Amino acid sequence: MIQDHLDKIEERLKQSKTVKESDKAELLTLLTTLRTEIAGLSQTHHEQAESIAGFAELSAYEATRSEKSPELFNLSIEGLTSSVQGFELSHPKLVGIINTFCTMLSNLGI
Repeated sequence: MIQDHLDKIEERLKQSKTVKESDKAELLTLLTTLRTEIAGLSQTHHEQAESIAGFAELSAYEATRSEKSPELFNLSIEGLTSSVQGFELSHPKLVGIINTFCTMLSNLGI
């Protein structure tokens, strides 16, 4: 299921007409790293990894919608940010990737 969420993010980004090509490339690169980090986390914290992947998918969806809802986008980003809380020490790279991912999605024009 985790990979399904990540695959949907990848497909959504590739198909998006609202995201500049340079931003797509950077987000897709982040997504590659995120796949690795979430795979590692899922070995010991599967439910949390599932939550992170789900909120990442939702956040990407909200950021790339043609009719954006700032309220829904903010809620999805809050959920994604909350889903990595507590992993700052054990998985700092994952937290950094999520923070960068959130920042990039926020800069897409919401």
